[in-house]
Amino acid sequence: MKPFATIAVCIFALIALVHLFRLIWGFEVVVGGSMLPQWISVPGLIIAAGLALMLWRESRR
Repeated sequence: MKPFATIAVCIFALIALVHLFRLIWGFEVVVGGSMLPQWISVPGLIIAAGLALMLWRESRR
């Protein structure tokens, strides 16, 4: 795997893990004084994990 692809996969996987941990432990995220709802982490997890998986599979070819 090329270095950029490795870094990108790690970043996307880390983002997916943070969303997963937020769903499990339910900690609050405040952006600009507004609390983000818990359901925001569901599409965040799916998108980040999907991008990490697709990039990992693509770079292995």
